[in-house]
Amino acid sequence: MEQQYAVEMLHITKRFPGIIANDDITLQLKKGEIHALLGENGAGKSTLMSVLFGLYQPEEGEIRMNGQPVRIKDPNDANALGIGMVHQHFKLVECFTVLENIMLGVEPNKAGFLLKGEAREKITELSERYGLYVDLDALIEDITVGMQQRTEILKMLYRENDILIFDEPTAVLTPQEITELMQIMRNLAAEGKSILFISHKLNEIMEVADRCSVLRKGKYIGTVEVKDTTKEELSRMMVGRDVEFTVAKKDAEPGEVLLEVRDLYVKSRVHDSDAVRGVSFDVRRGEIVCIAGIDGNGQTELIYGLTGLEPVRGGSIIYEGTDVTHYSIRKRITSGWSHIPEDRHKHGLVLDYPLDYNMVLQRYFEPEFTKGGMLRKGNIRAYSDELIEKYDVRSGQGSATPARSMSGGNQQKAIVARELDRDSDLIIAVQPTRGLDVGAIENIHRQLVAQRDAGRAVLLVSLELEEVMSLSDRILVMYEGEIVGELDPKKTTVEELGLYMAGAKKNMGTALGEPDPDVSPDTTEGQEAGSNE
Repeated sequence: MEQQYAVEMLHITKRFPGIIANDDITLQLKKGEIHALLGENGAGKSTLMSVLFGLYQPEEGEIRMNGQPVRIKDPNDANALGIGMVHQHFKLVECFTVLENIMLGVEPNKAGFLLKGEAREKITELSERYGLYVDLDALIEDITVGMQQRTEILKMLYRENDILIFDEPTAVLTPQEITELMQIMRNLAAEGKSILFISHKLNEIMEVADRCSVLRKGKYIGTVEVKDTTKEELSRMMVGRDVEFTVAKKDAEPGEVLLEVRDLYVKSRVHDSDAVRGVSFDVRRGEIVCIAGIDGNGQTELIYGLTGLEPVRGGSIIYEGTDVTHYSIRKRITSGWSHIPEDRHKHGLVLDYPLDYNMVLQRYFEPEFTKGGMLRKGNIRAYSDELIEKYDVRSGQGSATPARSMSGGNQQKAIVARELDRDSDLIIAVQPTRGLDVGAIENIHRQLVAQRDAGRAVLLVSLELEEVMSLSDRILVMYEGEIVGELDPKKTTVEELGLYMAGAKKNMGTALGEPDPDVSPDTTEGQEAGSNE
């Protein structure tokens, strides 16, 4: 008997200027399965899913649902057919509340009056059922990236779709949230929903997917049963070579203190209270210090305060012995700071600028790129071309490509290229590998270690426990706006790190300067600190 598929995308071809994003791709989704879609940054995964969701129209090919051809002209058609999508780059109205975004387009009403209470009740039930807790009355512009991701997931669940597309849904979630989402996906599949799951994270695919289809440079490579394959085999299919999964680095040789943070306070962007409360730490040349913690515990505000994106309410920031607490953003940059931001769209790129202009956002005023008040476009283009080649940034029109049209992973690679190439002494990297494939992650990790080994200081903020443990030389754990422990990744475990992140353990004796040799994770007494809900 012929297999009945929930969705079939047959011989799909989608072209953009200078590139064939999808080249004769066939993808078949069974009813009730979790089907992973794997590929390098720019391989065409999001484009293919955007075709299914009606955001793009293919030049060639056909889409069938339950064996019948369908025409999906726009997302309204997709929703009418029961197709929902959680986008990699959030489709949210920033000046609206979480509640208004979730119900937007399908607002319950009676006689022309909006029934917000009815929507709130349904969304609250969904959030409790799936553990996706959000503040329904908060403005999107005021909440963290992780909370925005939860909003997107609730937005899809609210519409009761049967075909669910998750485009990199875990890129900004904490390990605990990822575990919860994996269970949510299993439950949804058990209820008969069919899930397409785009991810670069091989561990997640191995854990939750039934089958996996691989794309490379716009072409279909193959589909495998996940239970019959390995991470190594999937990575070879994805990038065409073997990938090193462990970070190769020698022991750190810390030098002089470059950055000193003393008793820092930063106001919350959401509430009246302080999100950062009395935080103090040092970062030395020749080391990678990681701020670890569950999303929403003050990491974002801490980095905003350090980089000048938000004013600090108290405390001081000392760089090379100079108080830079009230320096402008440009003055920090020209003093030798690089910043890979958490939100690449809001703080990393000017999306409507071409790639070459984005590559010189912090340097356009330098003599190499400006003369007599006029941009030296030839020099800018040559510099951009060099970075594109060095960091393997893929785009349809090279340096002329509008940043908005690039894949999320390649946007991230462009930012990393720009920030690391400036030879700054201090590199603040927030989620630097978010949305990157294993090959690109391997390269970024190698670059950060090289920066460390060249005597520069790296302050890393990551929600990826594996990245925290393998890349860091020291780990500072934030919980409810405070540093609650300083750990040596060689002497601690993921489980112990998780206890600190959840607030179940505290070790305040090593928050400043050198680690206290008399206090180790093995001897720290546990301290109950309540829930982080």
